[in-house]
Amino acid sequence: MYRRWGIARWVKLMFLRFIRLEGTPHEVSKGVALGIFIGMTPTFGFQMIIALFFAWLLRESKVAAVLGVWVTNPVTAPVIYALQYETGRFLLDMQRVTLPSEFSFQTLGHLGWEVLAPLCLGSLVWAILGWLVAYSICLRLGPVAKRIKVARWPRKRRV
Repeated sequence: MYRRWGIARWVKLMFLRFIRLEGTPHEVSKGVALGIFIGMTPTFGFQMIIALFFAWLLRESKVAAVLGVWVTNPVTAPVIYALQYETGRFLLDMQRVTLPSEFSFQTLGHLGWEVLAPLCLGSLVWAILGWLVAYSICLRLGPVAKRIKVARWPRKRRV
């Protein structure tokens, strides 16, 4: 019965991977924080590759960085990117973007910068905030999570 619950199984597997990460809580927390920082940038689709590269470059936990990237997934990405756009728009004191009446390469290019500039600034603000929060939470919860015993999935009895 539980095997049909794909999301519950996926969450449990991610939790098990987090618990079984080798290294000190400080090292694991830095990897998760790096992943969340990169996950909050508008590089959807390339985030895991970027996280792996920077984890390798900075000699951080690669698995922890990839786990942290999953803060933005197809479910949370629209909410996160909208929040980042609105934050950047507020900081730059810009008006909300409206669709142009005519579509040409010039208007679409101008529309791109009106969306991209606030999105990049807002993502930088939220990435720094996410990095700080993720590092502090993982640093405190890491040792506690290592002590948790996770039960195995129920198995069918073979007759």
